[in-house]
Amino acid sequence: MGIGNWELGIENWELGIGNWELGIGKVLWRRRILFIIIAVVTVVLINLLIPVKAVSQQKYLVVPDSFRGKIVRQVQLSSPQKAIALTFDDGPSPDITPQVLSILKDNNLPATFFILGRNLKKFPRIGQQILADGHVLGNHTWHHWYHRMREFIIAREIESTAKLISEITGGVRTNLFRPPYGHRYNGIVDYARKRKDVVVLWSVDSEDWRGQDISVAELVEQVVTEAEPGAIVLMHDTGGDDNKIVQALPKIIEELSDRGYTFVTIPQLLQLSLNAYTR
Repeated sequence: MGIGNWELGIENWELGIGNWELGIGKVLWRRRILFIIIAVVTVVLINLLIPVKAVSQQKYLVVPDSFRGKIVRQVQLSSPQKAIALTFDDGPSPDITPQVLSILKDNNLPATFFILGRNLKKFPRIGQQILADGHVLGNHTWHHWYHRMREFIIAREIESTAKLISEITGGVRTNLFRPPYGHRYNGIVDYARKRKDVVVLWSVDSEDWRGQDISVAELVEQVVTEAEPGAIVLMHDTGGDDNKIVQALPKIIEELSDRGYTFVTIPQLLQLSLNAYTR
């Protein structure tokens, strides 16, 4: 009788362990489902809560024909002009892009955003807000791949992003393209030039991509000391807490303004260059 009770106790203990493991499994699955729901709701709220003005085709999106299919790092301006173009890569992102837009709006400045198709698909309202605030959108491929690819993959990277930009902005087409990491010899730039895009590189690298390895003061100094009339400045509106561009941008704007610089979009910068040498 004692042995039977002992065996029954063992069976009950094993049954209890099984029920405990089943309960833990259910809790883990519930947590996973909850995390997924929270992520989906966050994306939806970001896209719904950011106010968006009506997006229309704006004249300063048009680039001069003489620059179509060309590679541009910096432009030459006539001597009195001190124009500079701020550009932001890899967005839109829900953590940094809205803060950058707010800083630019407070200073009444335009900029150019080279966006990734995959991020624009996640946050279309932020992409719309960029344009609605008077800024310009450029194509930065879908995935940010930079290795050598077959042409049909390159075409998909660029054309899918261009199509999405047009869809979410009500038909706006961009002729501005920036290759990931500025790589020129993997076939991507060749394809962009064939479609008559302006391939926009940069002459000033903020080095904000260094994250924790660069201070705000160093980031500001990097931009201000390298700035020249006709320069194109590279920054990023992604990277989370590691990216210090939100802290550095107001100081960059202040110091460049004190030095007499005006801020323009890439199409505006190209037009200024064209005007300077065709008068």
